[in-house]
Amino acid sequence: MLNAANDWITSHKIPLGLWMSDLVDLVRIHCTGLLDVISGTITWGVDSFTALLQAAPPIVLIVLAVAGTAALKRRFLAPTLVGVGLLFILNQGYWDDTMATLSLILFSTLISMLIGVPLGIAAAHRPWLDKAMHPLLDLMQTLPTFVYLIPTLILFGLGTVPGLISTIIFAIPAPIRMTEMGIASVSKTFLEAGEAFGATPRQLLWKIELPAALPMIRAGLTQCIMLSLSMVVIAALVGAGGLGVPVVRALNTVQVDVGFEAGFAIVILAIILDRVCRSGDSGQ
Repeated sequence: MLNAANDWITSHKIPLGLWMSDLVDLVRIHCTGLLDVISGTITWGVDSFTALLQAAPPIVLIVLAVAGTAALKRRFLAPTLVGVGLLFILNQGYWDDTMATLSLILFSTLISMLIGVPLGIAAAHRPWLDKAMHPLLDLMQTLPTFVYLIPTLILFGLGTVPGLISTIIFAIPAPIRMTEMGIASVSKTFLEAGEAFGATPRQLLWKIELPAALPMIRAGLTQCIMLSLSMVVIAALVGAGGLGVPVVRALNTVQVDVGFEAGFAIVILAIILDRVCRSGDSGQ
């Protein structure tokens, strides 16, 4: 009896995989022009910025990074950490790969924030939208990364684009959620005071809600950067450049030294970006 029930359930399989495959084929067939525009624009932007970073003298970029961090943090520890970390990466011979990774992270973070912050604001003002997006955001971060690498690879082919889009899919829930939490946590007293003085909804947003939610938005930015960095190696599997390439090469050829060198470069870059972008801590 139980075997018959099992056989009946397995013989009436819900064709979820076929539905998703048909959807990807539909997009690939009918949106070729749009996909080409997206691919060309992203490739040009990332490659141009990477070439600019790689063309600049490393010492000049290190000095500028240290000076910028010192001006931002106004303390000794963070600029020293930035300088020593970047000099170590240069010493290990991974400067160009680091610049390629930095370019990929900056573009994925920029796109994620440009999309995520407005969506977070909309979700905070519309509870129905927040409830609708919640399971989708959970799915985007819990679905194994290789699963959505497959359709992006089919749609865009090998290269930077599928790696960047997969990184955005994985990282964008952070700014959406943190922005929504920040806007939703604004004190009702402040909003009522603004309304009492005749502020419009737009003025309430720009002059009360966003300034009050800025620490949470910055926390979302930091999370977005860290999540993007965690995708470096996976993005390299589909043709994206950067520090993930030597890690994948070391994995394929069992080169322990190369793997640790590139891995430490990724860790140092993560620490630098975290210290520079960390909010509410000017002393570190």
